[in-house]
Amino acid sequence: MDTHTTANLVTEVVLPGVVEPSGLRIRTRPAPEPAAGEVLLALEASGVSFAEQQMRRGKYYDQPAFPFVPGYDLVGVVLRAGAGVDASLVGRRFAALTKVGGWASRVVLPVTDLVEVPGGLDPADAETVVVNGITAWQMLHRVARVRAGGTVLVHGANGGVGSTLVQLAAHAGIRVIGTASPRHHDAVRALGATPLDYRATDLPARVRELAPDGVDAVFDHVGGDGIVDSFRLLTRGGTLVSYGTASTRDVAGSSRLPVLKLVGRLLLWKALPNGRRTHFYNIWAGKRRAAAFQERLRTDLGQVFTLLAQGAITAQVAARVPLGRAAEAVRLAESGTVTGKVVLVPDPLPHPEA
Repeated sequence: MDTHTTANLVTEVVLPGVVEPSGLRIRTRPAPEPAAGEVLLALEASGVSFAEQQMRRGKYYDQPAFPFVPGYDLVGVVLRAGAGVDASLVGRRFAALTKVGGWASRVVLPVTDLVEVPGGLDPADAETVVVNGITAWQMLHRVARVRAGGTVLVHGANGGVGSTLVQLAAHAGIRVIGTASPRHHDAVRALGATPLDYRATDLPARVRELAPDGVDAVFDHVGGDGIVDSFRLLTRGGTLVSYGTASTRDVAGSSRLPVLKLVGRLLLWKALPNGRRTHFYNIWAGKRRAAAFQERLRTDLGQVFTLLAQGAITAQVAARVPLGRAAEAVRLAESGTVTGKVVLVPDPLPHPEA
């Protein structure tokens, strides 16, 4: 296959149903053309997040019907612009939040979804802070609003969101306690947090030793019964920010019931007159007001990109895996052995035929 033919094709990863990582399919089809108001991007990086791990189990709250192309976010270069789109965008690098569709070598997106990536940033580095950076920034600064000098507890401090959140909090002058497996404690410490073993039976007591009056915020992606301890560890005026139900990832049954139960519990606690706040964070909240939603994403991701470009935070790239080896990338991301985010990158170009 010559390089001209390759340029006119798109390679994409298809999730056909509830399958093991080895059940992911790779297909090739003609590259799509951008319509009015759209651009065609050449993929440079797309991450493997917890959302895709849930989707392959059929456990993500509002995932589309199978089969579909996963991929929650991406970074890419504009190849072609549709009618009405500024032609100067061609050749420039942008990030986008997609929810699905990002695991493809060519992706068509509305131009309004794009956030420009500062020059000099490595695409894979930038990719690690798209969904993770927006999530961490908004939870810390828009929801919990923790001030310098405060103390927060971050569960899963070695993960994609957690490692970004730890760095953003530390940069803001906030003391961080981070839970993780002991093998990740050195990495968590290097990010700026005091590590604790998430499996310790006396974890709440260990947190209380470090923060006798409670913490100003807890960021909890685990859910389940452990959310009770997260709430109890708050100081008066503190905020519990829940943003997932990882504890039920491998539990059979409804994908929606664990979320609905968790939200119900948070609402009940929120109504109690105890001075503590609860919030279930959803990155897509407010999307119906499209212009305001996109402006908020651009602003918040722009702040994170600036910090990354300045070296105030560092990208946590666990591994770079070619798109065609997506199954390997998913297995690695789900292994619990890595710090940061596994990133899919373009497949190597084929050698031109003689």
